[in-house]
Amino acid sequence: MQPEPAEPASAPVTAPAQPPSRPTLADVAAHAGVSASTASLAFSGSGPVSDATKQRVFDAAAALGYGGPDPRARSLRRGRSGIVGVVLEERVRTAFLDPVKIQMLDGIAEGIAPLSAGLLLLTDSGGAGGAGEHAVSIESAPVDAVVLVGCSPRLAESVEVLRRRGIPAVAIEGAADDGVPEISIDNLPATRRGAEYLRELGHTRVAIVTLPVDAARTRGPLTPELERDCAVGVTSERLAGARTVFPEAPAQVAGASSIEEGRDAALALLADPSARPTAIIAQSDLLAAGVILAAEELGIAVPAELSVVGFDGIRVDGLQHDLTTLVQPSVAKGRAAGEAVVSLLAGEQPDSVCFTSTLHVGDTTAAPPR
Repeated sequence: MQPEPAEPASAPVTAPAQPPSRPTLADVAAHAGVSASTASLAFSGSGPVSDATKQRVFDAAAALGYGGPDPRARSLRRGRSGIVGVVLEERVRTAFLDPVKIQMLDGIAEGIAPLSAGLLLLTDSGGAGGAGEHAVSIESAPVDAVVLVGCSPRLAESVEVLRRRGIPAVAIEGAADDGVPEISIDNLPATRRGAEYLRELGHTRVAIVTLPVDAARTRGPLTPELERDCAVGVTSERLAGARTVFPEAPAQVAGASSIEEGRDAALALLADPSARPTAIIAQSDLLAAGVILAAEELGIAVPAELSVVGFDGIRVDGLQHDLTTLVQPSVAKGRAAGEAVVSLLAGEQPDSVCFTSTLHVGDTTAAPPR
């Protein structure tokens, strides 16, 4: 009989390669010849560790490819994330086109400096820029406290979300609720001062361009219904300030604080030559710049034929006028909000703060034409 052929030897089974494990602080300590607590103190920068020992620990970390303690573990030990959220009412890229928002963010960063915390920008309509179920939002962001930046029709909803999560909040420009400190300015009295100045110049036909009034960002003439249901405190307060002087002033609603929105609103107000106002009160400087742009397109001279008053006191790129405006302390507002966050996280209840705006008379206002 022929011998049966031998079966081919099977290939040896090899286990899948395991990724190299991340070096730990204990590995670094052992490599440097120090205790784990000494290595930890070297990285934290606190405690009595000599410069020579620190350097030995850092050299060991470099040799092992150790990047430092995991910040997530530190957050768990401290019970805090080290992040303060800032909730904007518009998309982040839109906010960075508004100098007022940038100044307030600078102030907030100054105010929270004692916390050594970072800022996370969110919108009240969703995440910080991503989409989908995993997007970071006000409902899920890992924050210790939140600053709600005003002009938002969703302020009450945001406050309710944060209350359910047990996260302290501060509101800039918005009467949020009991227990939520508000950092505000004198919107009504300031706008009234600007309107009174126009009246002193002799104006009687005055119109208004408002900030948004609702979450839908409705545009067009301000109807009694829109005015009654206005969900934005800043808009209502500045409108009331103008109406105390010019109670019958017509108003056009803008969808955002931007030059483009101000231009569109002004074109509607200036469309009928027989009913044109001789002055327009804009509820922001960006809107006021848009009003001036519309006037130029229509061949209406500013201020000889149309006076324009803004609100904010910012420099608008491309504007060739020194705008008459109500100057608000945007950086100080942000700083006060940041300081309020520090107090809240220390277990204190800070008081609300209201800042005063000043009237700056520029070259966009004059007596009305005869």
